[in-house]
Amino acid sequence: MREWLKEIRKQKGLTQLQAAKLSGISRSYYADIERGSANASGAAAKLIADALEFEMSIFFADVRRVSSQNKKKSA
Repeated sequence: MREWLKEIRKQKGLTQLQAAKLSGISRSYYADIERGSANASGAAAKLIADALEFEMSIFFADVRRVSSQNKKKSA
């Protein structure tokens, strides 16, 4: 789950639907990204980051952190 994305959205006072509309993506895709059940494409990450006014690199830092944690668990 991308708690940081949910927190940014809530700080802006937005619903998932509003955040998705601002980003130009579907609500279901946005919700999947926020839940962590889908990874944002580079284009979607940029759209969301621009709409919610944060640095899009957070998405990719998040992916690396999750990947390294999974490797530690399986080692």
